[in-house]
Amino acid sequence: MAATTPQTAAEIRIEGLVKKFGSFTALDGLDLEVRRGEVHGFLGPNGAGKSTTIRVLLGLLRADAGTVELLGGDPWRDVVDLHRRLAYVPGDVVLWPSLTGGEAIDLLGNLRGGLDPTRRGGLIERFELDPTKRGRQYSKGNRQKVAIIAALAADVELLILDEPTSGLDPLMEAVFQDEVASEKAQGRTILLSSHIMSEVEALADRVSIIRQGAIAQTGTLEQLRGQARVTINATLTRTPDPGGLADLEALLHEVRLQGRRMTAMVEPDRVNDAMAALVTYEMSALTVSPASLEDLFLRHYDEAPTP
Repeated sequence: MAATTPQTAAEIRIEGLVKKFGSFTALDGLDLEVRRGEVHGFLGPNGAGKSTTIRVLLGLLRADAGTVELLGGDPWRDVVDLHRRLAYVPGDVVLWPSLTGGEAIDLLGNLRGGLDPTRRGGLIERFELDPTKRGRQYSKGNRQKVAIIAALAADVELLILDEPTSGLDPLMEAVFQDEVASEKAQGRTILLSSHIMSEVEALADRVSIIRQGAIAQTGTLEQLRGQARVTINATLTRTPDPGGLADLEALLHEVRLQGRRMTAMVEPDRVNDAMAALVTYEMSALTVSPASLEDLFLRHYDEAPTP
């Protein structure tokens, strides 16, 4: 077998992961690969298995079956060594009540071999955090900031971010996205689990969608969009007669006509055919929109079989 090149080397490799809690199967043969230097979006609703997967990666849970490789090691056996090489931000940060935010940042940093003081100071300023307040005084958003700053200021190879911006306002969310983009530019590997689709869409190189404990779909946004229908919105100068409407419905999907405004879906490889069919109705306005990540996600779940 040919050696894996550095460009495609995996920092996380999971194959056939199974985790059960009594009679409930939380993970059912999950496969996941996060490549070195990429931001990988990890999407799924509550209960799909995202947090269980992350807890296995962090060595907090032991898998029942399958193989899990993290930074070349075993997350259960090599947990102490691996935690010096990664940083984790949960979706609900709990701080030491009597420690200040600055002390908490330094303590977390020391667990990972120390922090870059210049980077630490710059992040505190960007996230507008008062590091002199004690943990008990912080709001949820400020507790998240402490964990984010500690993670981003650490000299680690991998960031595991599980709903990291929960509680942040839109301004701080934008700062977070800027900082993650900077980490990505420096070659840092990031696993990002988030309910904020725009966040994942802006940052992720590839996306994996988890459903019922297994990965349902993985790929770049372009690859996922290539399998999804395109939305067409048009204003028609002439409205179709019943025969013309029937012809359009044979080509398009979910055709909705309100007065002269038409909305429809079409397969990506039939967009040109759709345009040719609509030209005869003398369009005065037209937009053609590929599926957003949220559309892809929701459609994927809409198509899921009911257990």
